[in-house]
Amino acid sequence: MRIRSGVSLAVAVGVALLTGVRAQQPPSSAGALANRPGANRAPEFPVPSITDYKPRSTLVTAQHPVPRAKFPVIDIHSHQPAPITPAQFETVVAAMDQLNLQVLVNASGASGDRLVQSMAAIKATRHPGRMVMFSNMNFTDVGPGYGAKAARQLEADVKAGALGLGEIMKGFGLRAKRADGTRLTIDDPELDPLWDAAARLKIPVLIHTGEPQEFFQPIDMANERWLELSLYRDRRLPEGQFPRFEALMAERNNLFRRHPKTTFIAAHFGWHANDLGRLGTLLDEMPNVYVETGAILAELGRQPRAAHDFFVKYQDRVIFGKDSYQPDEYPYFWRTFETSDEYFDYYRDYHAFWKLYGMGLPDVVLRKLYYQNALRLMPGLPREGFPR
Repeated sequence: MRIRSGVSLAVAVGVALLTGVRAQQPPSSAGALANRPGANRAPEFPVPSITDYKPRSTLVTAQHPVPRAKFPVIDIHSHQPAPITPAQFETVVAAMDQLNLQVLVNASGASGDRLVQSMAAIKATRHPGRMVMFSNMNFTDVGPGYGAKAARQLEADVKAGALGLGEIMKGFGLRAKRADGTRLTIDDPELDPLWDAAARLKIPVLIHTGEPQEFFQPIDMANERWLELSLYRDRRLPEGQFPRFEALMAERNNLFRRHPKTTFIAAHFGWHANDLGRLGTLLDEMPNVYVETGAILAELGRQPRAAHDFFVKYQDRVIFGKDSYQPDEYPYFWRTFETSDEYFDYYRDYHAFWKLYGMGLPDVVLRKLYYQNALRLMPGLPREGFPR
C-alpha cells in the first residue's frame, strides 16, 4: 500500500501544480505525538505531470496473459460500418479469429433501406455468420404519433433481419429534444409503442443511458476521471446544461418498470459497475433487465472479489460487450475474467490510473458471459462455432 499511496500523492501534487490548486497533505494520525513522517515535506525535484508519471512496478507476481478467450465469444456491443465492405469485413474477421470472437453484433445499427443494404453487404461476404445487425432509431423532433411510426419501422426492420434495437445512444436523455424544443425524457410516454413493439417482437433493447457519474461532477482534484475529462471536452456534463446523473437513472428505471415485458440490456453495466450493490438491487427488482460489460473493465478489475461474486450471483443476467472494436484491447478482458493475476495494466490510462486484478470466474459463468446468455436472448443468432 505504501507504493500505491506514494503514487497517488505524487500524482495529486503534480496535477495541483499544473492547475494552480494546492494538493491536500495526509492528515495527522489521531492520538499520535507527531505527524506522519514526511507529512509536511515538499518534493525536492520537479513534480511530474499526471501524464508523465509512469513508475516501474517492482512487484513480482505470476503473469498469465490471455490472448485468446477460453470459449467462443459473442460481442453484443460492437461498432462497425453499416454497410461494411468485403475488404473491411476480412480485416475484422481476421482479428476475430485470433481472439476467439465468433459473432459481432453491430450495435451502431441501421434502419429502413440502410439496414437492408447492411444486411445484404454481410451476406455478400465470405463470413455471413460472423456479424448481425440491430435496428436503430433517430430520436429527434419527437411529437404526437412518433411512437407508433417508430414501432412500425421496428417491425419492418426485424422482418428485414434486425435481431434487436440499439445501441440507443447517450444523447437520448442528455441532448435529444422533442418537437416543441423541450428535452426528450427517457420515459416519455410517446415512445411507449416502440418499447411495446420490442416486447411483441421478442427482441432486446440495448440502451446507453447517461455517462459515468464523475462526468457530471466538478473537474477538480477529487474527480477520479480528471484526465479523461481534461482530454475530452464533449464528455463534460456540467450542472445547469445537462440533467443530473440521478435524474437520468430515475427516468431509465421508470422506463424499465413501465415495460416489464420488454427485455432491456443496460449498456456499460448501467454505469453502476462502481456500485455493484446498487446494480444488484436493480436486477433483483427488474427481471427484464440485463447488463453488458462494454467500457467498464477498469471498474471490475479494481474490485475482483466483489466482481467475481456479482458475476456468479447474476450469471444469467450479464452479457459480454466491448464497445469500440480495438482487437488489442480484448485480451485485457479475457485476462480479467479468466485469471487470478494481480496488479496488471489497464489499456487506457485516461480511464483508470490504477491496476487491474483478475476475477478468476468459473467456466460455467464464463460460458454464460461469453455466449450462452446472448444465444438465449436472441434465438436468431448464428449457432455455428459454439459448443453444443
